[in-house]
Amino acid sequence: MNTSKDIDWSQLTLAMDDYLPLRDVVFNTLRQGILHGLLPPGLRLMEIQLAKQLGVSRTPVREALRMLELEGLVNTVPRKGAEVAAITQKDLHDVLDVRCALEELAVDLACQTITQEELNKLHELLDKFRVLTQKGDISGLAECDVEFHDIIIQSTGNNRLIQLLNNLREQMYRYRLEYLKDLSTHQTLLKEHLTIAKCLEQRDVAAAKLTIRDHINKQYEDVIHNLKKETKE
Repeated sequence: MNTSKDIDWSQLTLAMDDYLPLRDVVFNTLRQGILHGLLPPGLRLMEIQLAKQLGVSRTPVREALRMLELEGLVNTVPRKGAEVAAITQKDLHDVLDVRCALEELAVDLACQTITQEELNKLHELLDKFRVLTQKGDISGLAECDVEFHDIIIQSTGNNRLIQLLNNLREQMYRYRLEYLKDLSTHQTLLKEHLTIAKCLEQRDVAAAKLTIRDHINKQYEDVIHNLKKETKE
């Protein structure tokens, strides 16, 4: 179980926005903290502590926690209060099912539309990924992974598809970090990215769709394995 002592609270700072109510600013700040792993699953979210850290009153914090509960990122536990929701097998399955269907469509379209410049950018990211793998930089690898897929998605030119996958992106970030905690996955991920890039270069739709499906399914299996292992520990 994670405790407040394990958290680097200095990283949780309020990103003010003059156009948003304070409640929404607090909500966005806590949401990013959860999705990016700063506030891990099981962490108790105490109103007084959060209000002090963010420099606000308890009211916007309380309202933000209710909003996060509606989004499924926070649970209210009787006699304990609010805590960061666990990553469940069903939540992971639901998100990755949708992602798999949309990214299969993305690589199908990308085989027809991706430019040489965009392919070059993919290879630049693969080089960066190799360096980050050697360093074991989990946050850097997660960002690099997001950027790799984003280039493919943007290359389709399909605004509706881009919008749908952008909406999923932050929800998926939480699972990416969980997947990348296991250092043994890094080389596998690099190889899968290399194969995806090769399929796109060859304009091989069938191989690209099969590779992206296997890529996402492998992540699902590995995250579930890690979660079960953590539960036993």
